[in-house]
Amino acid sequence: MPEISRFYGIIIRMFYNDHNPPHFHAIYQDKEALIDIRTLEILEGELPKRAWTLTLEWASEHRDELIANWEKAKVHKTLNKIEPLA
Repeated sequence: MPEISRFYGIIIRMFYNDHNPPHFHAIYQDKEALIDIRTLEILEGELPKRAWTLTLEWASEHRDELIANWEKAKVHKTLNKIEPLA
């Protein structure tokens, strides 16, 4: 599962050819959440509140890039790195 970004201890990844809806995986310590790119809702799992807030801020800023990576992942193309939260 390629890592596409990392910030404040949060790792953002996407699987190739993953199931719908378009989503990404956010991992922080021993917690993981699958987050819908379009709605930015947690589909599965959980994150601590601070990690969730930072992930939500980051995803809001990079939604178009996340969708572009989702489209690449569907056809097994190399995913682009996305800038971390500053």
